[in-house]
Amino acid sequence: MAKVAPSILAADFANLQRDIEMLNASEADYIHVDIMDGMFVPNISFGFPVAQAIKRYSKKPLDFHLMIEQPDRYLENFRDAGADILTVHYEACTHLHRTVQLIKELGMKPGVALNPHTPVEVLSEILPDLSLVLIMSVNPGFGGQKFIENSYRKIYKLNCMREELGVDFKIEVDGGVNNTNAKSLVENGADILVAGSFVFSSSDPHTTIADLRKN
Repeated sequence: MAKVAPSILAADFANLQRDIEMLNASEADYIHVDIMDGMFVPNISFGFPVAQAIKRYSKKPLDFHLMIEQPDRYLENFRDAGADILTVHYEACTHLHRTVQLIKELGMKPGVALNPHTPVEVLSEILPDLSLVLIMSVNPGFGGQKFIENSYRKIYKLNCMREELGVDFKIEVDGGVNNTNAKSLVENGADILVAGSFVFSSSDPHTTIADLRKN
């Protein structure tokens, strides 16, 4: 059964507490928090005050996804903002091993995200140190994009690498996830499905989340 991490980026920010409490009452496993700086990606989401407000109301583990340049500058801040999982981008980290170790030392689970053009093989030396690998199945920066079909192959290949190494990091998929592709994603090795627009635009988010978890 898949785990589901609804992305709060697609919530109604004028009613953020309401939407977080809706997720608290749902079968969601995590709340996915997208942080964008307008530099690494062409969009800006929100900063520490909003992140802290999410933590204040959330009863679910917080899965922070940093789409920012030089993430090492802010690791402690995100720990203090309540991150349980902290994912940085391979493409944004010059010294990835050091960044991953710092995340661990701060008491969070480390994750690494890969953009659609980045092959999974670049992580071969660091996979045993990770709790999570996030496959971006759209180009990062905006919600509501179309799923990139090549993502299935990347997930399958990453799952094979996981089995060969005998390690137990989770594979998360973010971008264009819905009930049409969720089953295939899980069959190829995905463990956690991030869904933003698909959940929050639904007329019945609770049922949408529950249906995604059945895959």
